[in-house]
Amino acid sequence: MRKLMLIVNPAAGRGGFKFSFGDAMQVLAAGGMQIDLFFTAGPRDATRFAAENAGNHDVVACVGGDGTLSEVMAGLMQISSPPPVGYFPMGTANDVATTLGLPKNDMLGAAKRLLIGKPHPFDVGGFGENEYFAYIAAFGAFTEVSYATPQDQKKALGHLAYVLQGAAQLGKIEKIPTKVEYDDGVFEGELVYGSMSNSTSVAGIVRLREEMVSLGDGMSELVLVRDPGTIDAYGELAASVLSRRFDSDKLIILHTRHAKFTFEKPVSWTRDGEAGGEHKEIELFNYHAPLQFIF
Repeated sequence: MRKLMLIVNPAAGRGGFKFSFGDAMQVLAAGGMQIDLFFTAGPRDATRFAAENAGNHDVVACVGGDGTLSEVMAGLMQISSPPPVGYFPMGTANDVATTLGLPKNDMLGAAKRLLIGKPHPFDVGGFGENEYFAYIAAFGAFTEVSYATPQDQKKALGHLAYVLQGAAQLGKIEKIPTKVEYDDGVFEGELVYGSMSNSTSVAGIVRLREEMVSLGDGMSELVLVRDPGTIDAYGELAASVLSRRFDSDKLIILHTRHAKFTFEKPVSWTRDGEAGGEHKEIELFNYHAPLQFIF
């Protein structure tokens, strides 16, 4: 028997996992898993549960969205020999699941994948000191959508909630004077968006090409977007990104292990779809494969 630590966020997504939760547990038990359940009740619970208990288990997995997974990974980064990580993606965007090809909002499918999947090296992002992100840290246009969109709208509308909230922000896109120091150079100029990521999917809408991203190579994708200038130009840039063409001179995509962002005034960040605070200066890192992800 393998000991499975399963961390469950009851508020994740639309709560649909509850209808097939029992069946999924039966599949896991029949597959040789001894299951210890931990239910979150608030922020950072998943981090604390993982840090305090994961070392006593053979596998740790979570039921929730990307924010829940991010919390679990932050907890695992606090122990010396973390077990492999599994994921039951039950959120709204499920970017990590899209990147890994995991079944989304499908408890039974995710349970079967956990049993047959293999551990793979997985890079983790560092956000300043002692903070982490599973797949993206970002600032600028539309980044507040993921955490500012009311939970009831996320549940009712899914991806459409993100799109509607993003459209509402078109009139308040800010040009942010930014200095970015990365592995191979320095960028200075006005940006409307910046991110460091380890994912092919952002907000369930934008998709980087698979050949652009390797999840365990020790490199993150640095994405910088200059101000397109006009609403029409924004539309053209958005259309090219949504069609996975990244040839605009307003779009910079680089690979780096480290990036230091410096601003003239504090700027709001998001980490894995959750509020990341305001920072006038912040350093981001790629921690090369400290975890193994089962998929």
